[in-house]
Amino acid sequence: MRTPLKLSAAVAAAALALTTVTACGGSSAAGSDDKNRKIKIMVGGLDKVIYLPARLTQQLGYFEDEGVHVTLLTEPAGVQATTSLVSGDVEGVVGFYDHTLDLQVKGKQVESVVQLAHAPGEVEVVSDKAADDLTSAKDFRGKKLGVTGLGSSTDFLTKYLAVKNGVQTNEFTPVAVGAGQTFISALQQGAIQGGMTTDPTVAQILDKKLGKVLIDMRTPEGSQKALGGPYPSSSLYMNTDWVNSHKDTVRKLARALVKTLKWMSTHTPEQIAAKMPSDYAQGGKELYAQAIKDTLPMFTEDGVMPADGPATVERVLKAFNPNLKNATVDLKKTYTTEFVKK
Repeated sequence: MRTPLKLSAAVAAAALALTTVTACGGSSAAGSDDKNRKIKIMVGGLDKVIYLPARLTQQLGYFEDEGVHVTLLTEPAGVQATTSLVSGDVEGVVGFYDHTLDLQVKGKQVESVVQLAHAPGEVEVVSDKAADDLTSAKDFRGKKLGVTGLGSSTDFLTKYLAVKNGVQTNEFTPVAVGAGQTFISALQQGAIQGGMTTDPTVAQILDKKLGKVLIDMRTPEGSQKALGGPYPSSSLYMNTDWVNSHKDTVRKLARALVKTLKWMSTHTPEQIAAKMPSDYAQGGKELYAQAIKDTLPMFTEDGVMPADGPATVERVLKAFNPNLKNATVDLKKTYTTEFVKK
């Protein structure tokens, strides 16, 4: 009986050692990118259209073309993806840029290295049952509103829309319901009267006639109307220290993602949908292609941060977030265009 126990202990110790090295992002090889090509990227919902460029880049083979071996992982909400980055479990996150500001005031230096989108891509929907009582953000008071997760970007944006329209954040209840089927079920069952979500969930809700669009931020025009300016959202963000010590790898990741953005701008929604895993089209191929079509305007074509985007994000977050309200944020440290412009 002793031998198997000893072997198990040895295996566990070896696994722990390997995990430690991986979690540090290969810190022992910092600056030696030739030995550090295996990258883990956490996505705040791989099947969400707002994060489509991440999986599409992998599907097109562009990461491998650059010699970077990327493993894409998924969490249902961006805030959980951010936790994975801060804890060192992954090297990067494909999630909303606004987390870089939130993390900076908490003492964590993180920056967007590729800006995939200049609009949120988010939609506030209302259930058909509650449509008469919920006609605008002014009616958020007393309502239960779905968000992907507490502290997520959908939570941030919902709170801003409330405050902007005279509703305090303690006057409504945000409910963490994720996305996809869990969001749809919460809407059907009346657990929420409305909520913020993205495609393909939006397309499925409309197709099943379960609800309607209240506020649409899938386009730059929609972002301007709801938020007062461009709202850079989906991005690849990473710990600044890691970026500075692995510039060659970051440059390759940026090149692959920008190549995908350009490919997207010259292909139809149907062609894009055809490249994605078949199980992403849960509502059917046609509905999935429509979801992509409705969301495409949010994406940039070059991965460059829009000039006035960071200021919009700061203004939005400071409107409701007590941690940010009186804090000084160095916006120049929340993103870089070094890699996409080269």
